[in-house]
Amino acid sequence: MKKIGIMMITALILGFTSVNVKAQITDTKAKTILDSVSAAMKTYTTMKIEFTYTMVNAKTKVNETKSGTIQIKGSKFKLEIGGQTVYCDGKTKWTYIKDDNEVTINNASTTDDANPLNILNNYSLNYKAKYIKDVVEGGKTLSVIDMTPIKGKSYSKVRLNINKAVKQIASYTIYDKNGSEYTSKVTKFTTNLVIADTTFTFNKADHPGVTENDMR
Repeated sequence: MKKIGIMMITALILGFTSVNVKAQITDTKAKTILDSVSAAMKTYTTMKIEFTYTMVNAKTKVNETKSGTIQIKGSKFKLEIGGQTVYCDGKTKWTYIKDDNEVTINNASTTDDANPLNILNNYSLNYKAKYIKDVVEGGKTLSVIDMTPIKGKSYSKVRLNINKAVKQIASYTIYDKNGSEYTSKVTKFTTNLVIADTTFTFNKADHPGVTENDMR
């Protein structure tokens, strides 16, 4: 999986667990729905989200699906998908590539646009939201909302499907300007688990011979 895919998945899943709707959202129905998601998510001490990730590009005939898991505790997270694991303890971010036994270390910057925490801290300032419709899938009512970036991004929009009953993101699709579509669908959402802080830190001792690229 390309690194940009990891960045998008991380950013958007974290964003959907801490939605903060303010200035740029003029669609009142979208705002009401997103506010309800934000309120629900703030009641959770921890979250574990299991999901499937699919990338499709008709032009290049690419269609691949992977499974992933992300654990979240405040500003800390651990993302596992496609042979890559991203650890973040709120200060430092480690991206570990299993096949290469290689880890890249970065600061968990609050200004870097590739940083998921920053993207979601500025969620309301970077997107305009529009309510599209309600649909029923698998017996669940989903509200469809389109998020359009205010500033130039490599993608044109993100479409959210929100489960109205539990006020959680059921799935989302990123529409890249190159024609690719990245869809993540939540398969299991567990809250308020006991998760040790060490879960979010890369332990070099667990990976003998690992190559470190310290970019700090």
